[in-house]
Amino acid sequence: MNPERIREQFKRIDRLRVLVVGRSNAGKTTILQRVCNTTDLPEVFNGKGIDSDVVKGSLERGHHNIRDELVFQSNRLFIFHHSCGFEAGSEDEFEKMKEFVAECSSTLKLAQRIHAIWYCIPMDDYERPITAAEEKFFNECDTGSVPVIVLLTKSDSLNLFAIGHLRDEGYDIKEAKARACDIAKKLLIDMEESVAKQLHQCKFAPKFYLPLSRMNDIGSGDECTRLITCTADALDNNALQKLLISTQQNNLSLNIQYALQKWVYVTMQLIVKL
Repeated sequence: MNPERIREQFKRIDRLRVLVVGRSNAGKTTILQRVCNTTDLPEVFNGKGIDSDVVKGSLERGHHNIRDELVFQSNRLFIFHHSCGFEAGSEDEFEKMKEFVAECSSTLKLAQRIHAIWYCIPMDDYERPITAAEEKFFNECDTGSVPVIVLLTKSDSLNLFAIGHLRDEGYDIKEAKARACDIAKKLLIDMEESVAKQLHQCKFAPKFYLPLSRMNDIGSGDECTRLITCTADALDNNALQKLLISTQQNNLSLNIQYALQKWVYVTMQLIVKL
């Protein structure tokens, strides 16, 4: 894309808009807090003049209006939309989400468009990570050109599952803890493959899958870097990629990484034309 065109789009976008979706207790709010490097709740804007403290009270109780804009003071380059945790059977919430996605994925106003969707699937339900809710979303919700990234949240919970499995096999707690890490890694690989296999059979399959762990830890910067990098890779628009990387202003290595990737890409394009 022409550099002048990129600068023009960059000015039109202003902030990156992300929708986070998933079941209740899938770790959605925690991910947003970590990406914005804060433990505070976001400011909530609903565009109707309602007292934000009233809306924020609903947020604290786990009630979300998908049309509300969530903005963290620590990083105002993001605008988040947070779905209610729709489980199988919550038809009303699902239809509201579908309507919102259809509207915000096709609007001609670039600044009002959803740029990415993070779908959270918790790994603490090892026996059944994919439910009817996930199958319904990926079969019925057409997100158009907006990439959907499946986040396999709480993947560190597999370590506890591995410890319990080893204890059942007769290992003492010390040896079980020592062996659990390798088993948990294998379980995560198997689960990621299983989830991908199931969802790729759906009509509107996700673009990428990303396991995330330790998101409850304040120092989970590496996981956030992986999330931002994965999201940037999913975006087709250079201006959006640039904006996303700029949200992580303090992450020097990430900015250098993408600058190098762009330099390599441009260089290869020039070589091909020779």
